[in-house]
Amino acid sequence: MILTGNLIKSEVSENRIVIEPFNSDRVTTNSYDLTLGSTLIAYEDEILDPKKKPATREIAIPDDGYVMQRGEFLLGCSNERVGSEHYVPIIHAKSSIARLGLFIHITSGLFDIGCICDATFHLYATMPVRLFKGMPIAQITFWKTLGEVALYDGKYQGDRGIVPSRIYRDFSIQEPGVTEVIG
Repeated sequence: MILTGNLIKSEVSENRIVIEPFNSDRVTTNSYDLTLGSTLIAYEDEILDPKKKPATREIAIPDDGYVMQRGEFLLGCSNERVGSEHYVPIIHAKSSIARLGLFIHITSGLFDIGCICDATFHLYATMPVRLFKGMPIAQITFWKTLGEVALYDGKYQGDRGIVPSRIYRDFSIQEPGVTEVIG
């Protein structure tokens, strides 16, 4: 079941949902609007190899905005730290942003329960679109769980700022008594 906006407000005040900083004006009927931070990250590698740490470069969003080009993929992040040990957060594009042809979370909008961090957005432009720092860009919803909860304690826990893929940490060479991370 999805939480209503009124219940989101209540659960934030009870510290069962983390949204920092919290602005009650950004609460909607069943979500909370997240805003875009002031920087973006682009991958520099011609081929992204999941066994290697990716090379990236940072892009500061100017005051007059950054124009994403058609087919461009960038990472951004929320100005808000979000998560919950009691509910499952899911990130979606705001419908007004989606109508501009901008994907916010292409395939992985689901947060693990217990993950509390700045949300890294996976931005893909189907049309040229201008991004502004601080613009409302996504919404987060919170869902009740069913069953015993095991809280997230993975490689993205507590992240601050934009975080590129860390899948390279999942690859290891297994020899008797030895574990070595590649990358």
